[in-house]
Amino acid sequence: MTAVDAAVFATHLLFAGLWSGSVLFTTYAVLPTALNGDTRAGPLSAITGKLTTVSRASALLLFLTGGHLAATRYTTESLTGSGRGYLVLTMILLWFVLAGLVEVATSKLSDGFDQKKVREPARDARPFLLGASLVAVLLLVNAGAILGFYY
Repeated sequence: MTAVDAAVFATHLLFAGLWSGSVLFTTYAVLPTALNGDTRAGPLSAITGKLTTVSRASALLLFLTGGHLAATRYTTESLTGSGRGYLVLTMILLWFVLAGLVEVATSKLSDGFDQKKVREPARDARPFLLGASLVAVLLLVNAGAILGFYY
């Protein structure tokens, strides 16, 4: 593995973990706080903005680094004709789903927080954040399965 490949792989893993962790933390820690009305809209709006930034940056970096990894490690035949290739394609699909769910959830949260509401936007965003959390876990499991093909 070249230094460039190692850097790309490290960046890919770092942002995959950051994105997944951010979604899981928001769902586990931030959402219940908002649902209980235990905090104000201002701090929650800042957290939501950070989640949006992390999600968008991660989606872009994962697309770029994943594209590099796929181009250097796979052919069209190996992507569409092997178990490992199917896992890579599944990962791409899950990334799009995760990005979409986070965008919808953060939009619902931001709209409500802008109106100084807390509980209602949290309730509206809850199904999307729960779905995003499930997808984030599936992405991590999928990544483990892909790596398992190496060993």
